[in-house]
Amino acid sequence: VDKDTMKIGGGLAGVEQMQIDGSVQFDGVGGLSDHISSLKEMVIFPLLYPEIFERLKIEPPRGCLFYGPPGTGKTLLARALANECSQGHMRVTFFMRKGAECLSKWIGESERQLRLLFEQAYQMRPSIIFFDEIDALAPVRSDRQDQIHSSVVGTLLALMDGLASRGEVVVIGATNRLDSIDPALRRPGRFEREFRFSLPNKEARKEIFKIHTRDWNPKPSDNLLEELAEECVGYCGADIKALCAETGLCALRHRYPQLYESRERLQINMDSIKIKANDFSMAMQKTVPASRRVVPSSGRALSAISKPLLENTLESILKTLQRVFPHAELALKKDRQQVNKPLLSLDPNLGNYMIDSDEESPSISEEKLTHKTPNCKKAEFRNFSRYIYPCYGSIFKTAENPRDQPTSYRPRFLLIEEPGSGQASDLAAAVIHSLEKFPIYTLDTPTLFASISPDETCVQLMREAQRSAPSIIYVPQIPSWWETVGPTLRSVFTTLLQSIPRFTPVLLLATSNVQLRDLPEEINALFNNEYEEVFRIPRPTCAERRRFFEDLVMKQAAQPPALKNNT
Repeated sequence: VDKDTMKIGGGLAGVEQMQIDGSVQFDGVGGLSDHISSLKEMVIFPLLYPEIFERLKIEPPRGCLFYGPPGTGKTLLARALANECSQGHMRVTFFMRKGAECLSKWIGESERQLRLLFEQAYQMRPSIIFFDEIDALAPVRSDRQDQIHSSVVGTLLALMDGLASRGEVVVIGATNRLDSIDPALRRPGRFEREFRFSLPNKEARKEIFKIHTRDWNPKPSDNLLEELAEECVGYCGADIKALCAETGLCALRHRYPQLYESRERLQINMDSIKIKANDFSMAMQKTVPASRRVVPSSGRALSAISKPLLENTLESILKTLQRVFPHAELALKKDRQQVNKPLLSLDPNLGNYMIDSDEESPSISEEKLTHKTPNCKKAEFRNFSRYIYPCYGSIFKTAENPRDQPTSYRPRFLLIEEPGSGQASDLAAAVIHSLEKFPIYTLDTPTLFASISPDETCVQLMREAQRSAPSIIYVPQIPSWWETVGPTLRSVFTTLLQSIPRFTPVLLLATSNVQLRDLPEEINALFNNEYEEVFRIPRPTCAERRRFFEDLVMKQAAQPPALKNNT
């Protein structure tokens, strides 16, 4: 390997061990505790507890794939993993390569660099190879693609899971476009685990704020962090970091504006720079989240003006939605306890099940499942389901505590407003804001027709929604949407909707300014009025209108105008 490296010279940039910022640890990554636990099982546990895997005669996973929107912590978690593995007596070599860096203009050079990379990682094992933007290195192979790309993908497939074992070499890939990766990579033996990095929810945002402000003096109060986490919906981890940096600069501008006018270095008192709550407000006005720079977010809280009119209606909608879509109840609990990770999953569409205890759980070597089910018919494990065999409820918690694993039959919800009222758009956005824990996929007309193939966009969005369940598919103003799209797209939409397994928690949320009886028959067939899947938005009551005008006239209009503060 050394001779080949000397021959190529600078052509193998990045194969050598990478020096990483040692300050990034697992405690500096917020909102990704589940991913951290899985990575410990893959990398750290085989080094610290090799006897566990020898006793069980199993091999730990050797590959994982990070995917999600930009700025959600994929590269940060890989750096933290490399630092955690290089503490104490543990020494793990870390190689980081960009997808485009592995490509060369010379034929066969890209494949050679990949082989050298894996050989050197094998010699310096245990080691980690991190491919950032792996979709540029291993795209989907097709007839329209260049043969060189196919050769690179084939080489990577052979190196990751060929005839020769790669030993203690863990391969991690990161991408923003999961569908662009070759499907042959996404199987056990290559990338065993796939970690979705979604936008952080309220609790995760608060944790990220605490990480970035823990060295401030004085530290922000807990109430301020709670309010910031509530306001920063749609912010990723990188956005929150940029917001904290902008807040510090706003405090500097407020305290020392003369720094921006002077060319000389001035003497300043650092203790006099105090960060206040107004600095966060000013920074939020200047910071545009990455998720809103291309497409604006569908969710937003009720404005202060419309809150007196629509607050009670929003509560009624959320109560009804919890009965239609029970997963919403877990998302709306503010002080809920963290549910432990299930130990066994029997059906990916129904979710995971919890085993009560070791005593009630049968051994895999026993012929009978348990002595508590004498009246049940003999069944194989692959057909084991609580809907087909409810007699096994003594083993799993689904019968005793269904809220731990809620289920719903094809959840759908339609908000109908009176023509011209304009309440459905505000209320639907407030519902999405309340359910920000779930991934939201907006299937409106601009999203479909912004691409060359609207059918392909529809298929991609709905498959991604099914893959990341529980999730929400949002179709605003479905009557006009139904008229705009052609019959082919309607057929694709209804076919994909019906192909989703019945108990998969994918909610179809739609709005309409046309009454239910006047909607097309195809839309009427999607929503069942008897099962509370249709909510008719009422007009504001007299008391709500009084609160609106009382706040507007008696409070807001009576306030004196704000004085200009010429600092």
